Amino acid sequence: MDKRQAIGSWLSGPRAAAEQMGVEFGYRGERLGLPESGPGSIAPLGRRFAAIFIDWALCLLIGFGLFAGGNMQRASNWALLIFLVLSLLTVGTVGCTPGKRLLGLRVVGEAGGRLPFPRAALRSVLLALAIPALVWDRDSRGLHDRLARAVQVRG
Repeated sequence: MDKRQAIGSWLSGPRAAAEQMGVEFGYRGERLGLPESGPGSIAPLGRRFAAIFIDWALCLLIGFGLFAGGNMQRASNWALLIFLVLSLLTVGTVGCTPGKRLLGLRVVGEAGGRLPFPRAALRSVLLALAIPALVWDRDSRGLHDRLARAVQVRG
């Protein structure tokens, strides 16, 4: 093996190395009993990032317009609280935030169906902390979703 192959395997991570050795992981969501594609399948990461960007922009706009008095730093601080409340109210009741709704995504329990409010609250608080959202499993679920036993799926 030359140096380029060694660097490539190191950069691509353990999953790529295992796949090269013949380990079969299946598609994302297979372990959860979700379809490979279409409605009910694992939501794509790009759409999920776009949805959270839309939600954050909405919260920032609300914070700037209603609470910050024209101060952008204060608006950012308010936006986090508004984001938490928005997530609690929308995911805990209808299963999606405005950004997720616009992009055709929703949050459901691992067994399907609506996510119960206490688990939606846990998910929202962990998401507001941001760090759990940066740790993913092989089904592309953040730690906040795993701990709340939730899945983001296509609507």
